[in-house]
Amino acid sequence: MAAQRVSWVLGAALLVVSATGCKKKEVQVAKKIVYNGPAAETTNVLTLLSDSAKLQIRLTAPVEQTFETGDQIYPKGVKVSFYGDGGRTVINTLEGKYAKYDKAKNLYVVRGDVRVANQQKQQKMNTEELFYDRVKAIIYTDPKMEVRVQTPAEILTGEGLTANQDFSRYSILKPTGVFDAPIAK
Repeated sequence: MAAQRVSWVLGAALLVVSATGCKKKEVQVAKKIVYNGPAAETTNVLTLLSDSAKLQIRLTAPVEQTFETGDQIYPKGVKVSFYGDGGRTVINTLEGKYAKYDKAKNLYVVRGDVRVANQQKQQKMNTEELFYDRVKAIIYTDPKMEVRVQTPAEILTGEGLTANQDFSRYSILKPTGVFDAPIAK
């Protein structure tokens, strides 16, 4: 009887051990991680765009990040110089603390203390966000964006601006002030 009891206890113990040992282990599948960051990062960027071997645009930036889509981000700012006179003279400059190029729209968005300056006409424009459309060769702001334009004779303020890329012709959509500025001699 004692032997039966021992064999019965051993049988029960083996059954418990084998039952727990036969459980299927759950396989943990690693979640697929999708990388959305830049495919390439370049420092001290210099990009030259020309037409018929004549310099049209010079873009410089401390950092350029390029993404799989072809979009580019300039997180530390950008400066764009527009050339005329067969690529020998800077007509206009555009700079800001941050920029993004949307390849699908062929559109630059420049933000943070955006400055545009036409060297020949001595005109300057300041705003916080500006769009540059390379295909249409225009620069513009959102209609509600505040702008300030300074010429040798006056200071103009208002909301919204459209201009050609060399900033030789522009219009403020909703002017709010015209002020005579003293002419420096």
